Amino acid sequence: MAMEQARTTSYSVVSEFEGTILKNADSFSYLMLVAFEASGLIRFAILLFLWPVITLLDVFNYKNAALKLTIFVATVGLREPEIESVARAVLPKFYMDDVSMDTWKVFISYKKKVVVTRMPRVMVERFAKDHLRADEVIGTDLIVNRFGFVTGLIRETDVDQSALNRVAKLFVDQRPQLGLGRPALTTSTTFLSICEEQIHAPIPENYNHRNEQLQLRPLPVIFHDGRLVKRPTPATALLILLWIPLGIILAAIRIFLGAILPLWATPYVSQIFGGHIIVKGKPPQPPAAGNSGVLFVCTHRTLMDPVVLSYVLGRSIPAVTYSISRLSEILSPIPTVRLTRIRDVDAEKIKQQLSKGDLVVCPEGTTCREPFLLRFSGLFAELTDRIVPVAMNYRVGFFHATTARGWKGLDPIFFFMNPRPVYEVTFLNQLPMEATCSSGKSPHDVANYVQRILAATLGFECTNFTRKDKYRVLAGNDGTVPYLSLLDQLKKVVSTFEPFLH
Repeated sequence: MAMEQARTTSYSVVSEFEGTILKNADSFSYLMLVAFEASGLIRFAILLFLWPVITLLDVFNYKNAALKLTIFVATVGLREPEIESVARAVLPKFYMDDVSMDTWKVFISYKKKVVVTRMPRVMVERFAKDHLRADEVIGTDLIVNRFGFVTGLIRETDVDQSALNRVAKLFVDQRPQLGLGRPALTTSTTFLSICEEQIHAPIPENYNHRNEQLQLRPLPVIFHDGRLVKRPTPATALLILLWIPLGIILAAIRIFLGAILPLWATPYVSQIFGGHIIVKGKPPQPPAAGNSGVLFVCTHRTLMDPVVLSYVLGRSIPAVTYSISRLSEILSPIPTVRLTRIRDVDAEKIKQQLSKGDLVVCPEGTTCREPFLLRFSGLFAELTDRIVPVAMNYRVGFFHATTARGWKGLDPIFFFMNPRPVYEVTFLNQLPMEATCSSGKSPHDVANYVQRILAATLGFECTNFTRKDKYRVLAGNDGTVPYLSLLDQLKKVVSTFEPFLH
């Protein structure tokens, strides 16, 4: 009892990041993510081809040399803000998927929490402080030249000794109560040597810190960016490299067939090329002549949502758009209605379209990859009582079909580059009159109700986050896409593919 009481009131803990807080002890795949997302395919491939050399250095106990070589290839020539952008928008999702909850429960139960990583500190600091609630992060420091480019070199000669010195400097007056590290760590050469108690991962089952903080969980990752779905381990990275040429060809075929085939035939033909659309619920019939149309209110997973809905219904349904590229509008097989974000003007546009027939709207205003729904705008609820909620979701294997930092015009291409893209479309019943504004409910209440039933259908969680929140986190802007000319769009295509060429 006394030991348990001492543990629950302990003051400080120092934990290694790789192999302790994270289950995976190898930082290679995370540096591969930096290489791909901050630079491009060429650097990604070079780092992969050097993996056998890096592994041999590690096997023969040249761990510092292996780490320095990996960091050099992944970062040399990049600007530090590019690495910070990947650390903010891409890496947290992959870190969170690999967090050991047993270790984190011990880690969070201490007052002062320090994370030690062998990776560059810039790659870990934001995640550790924002999601793991760490107070300090100790890691390697990248050297940046006077022109603002990363040299690929780090300041530390011996990474483990540097971490030991920094932890000792941080705890001048009192030794850390607990040190958490990998089984491979030896207490004589690392920060564990100055901790009063040392525990090697995995955490023993009888080491429980029972206090109210244990009910907490790491802050979830709601927004994340980047094109890769899976963490690029060497095997996965090799598979991605081998697939990309085939994926480009397959995407071209799928897009071409989608452009020339009638909408009703596309779901059947797509199965021949690996695509699949799952339909649940009963879609409504087309509106009779002279009647106003139905407003389909969808969750927003990718730019393909309204297109897939039209494929399922077998007829072209115009879609309301907020900020998509001009090229996406040109290539779209269905009509698009660009909104201005001026409420009265947008309301009039939507009313005009509904008077002509059915219409699709995504009230979240932007996509969200994780099992969360962003706040719904209440504008749609003011304009019609004929509201049909549609729960949209998708599954892909290699590449995400959304982006905040890149160019949205490539989203459909990356979607179709996946070997077996799957879309799920679930039609809910049309809202009863008592659930609409006609019964006296406010647009805000109707929007919240639709958000809740769609979230319940998908097993998602409702949030109050908005489009601006997403883009501020991922891209540092408000998410507005300028309406560019076709020439400007073509120039942007060229600039988008530049990272693949250097």
